[in-house]
Amino acid sequence: MVRLRLVCKVGGAFCLAGMTLLTCVDVVGRKLGHPIFGSVELVGFMATLAAALALPYTHHVQGHIGVEIVVKNFSERTQKTFDFFTNILGLVFFSLVTWRMFVYAGTIRASGEVSISLKFPEYLIILAVAVSFLIFVLTIFEEIVSISRQLKEKS
Repeated sequence: MVRLRLVCKVGGAFCLAGMTLLTCVDVVGRKLGHPIFGSVELVGFMATLAAALALPYTHHVQGHIGVEIVVKNFSERTQKTFDFFTNILGLVFFSLVTWRMFVYAGTIRASGEVSISLKFPEYLIILAVAVSFLIFVLTIFEEIVSISRQLKEKS
């Protein structure tokens, strides 16, 4: 799992860097009368991938924004129990989302849908997001196992 999360993190970083570089070059190109064909599509694809690829690593390092005003006042065991149940809810929700993303990728592939300008097969982006979500779901599951072990040790 560690390697998969690292691959996702690096992939997301490359997408962010690619978006920045492509946008800068496109802006300069437009000023010189030579815009980059399909740049808007490419930036959109990279933004989608950057967001999806960031999820597994960000969850693992607990980098998501959380509302802790009430929870931080509870005991450590209560906080872990709260984390356990929120992770269970996240696991259920993102498992469903992941499954539907794989189904959606298959549907788009079967329809032969491609992007407007570049004629890029959109199902590939959807499939990449689905795989990233699968890694995210496995990361959530790993966190649930870890929390449940911690709760057992403190019993």
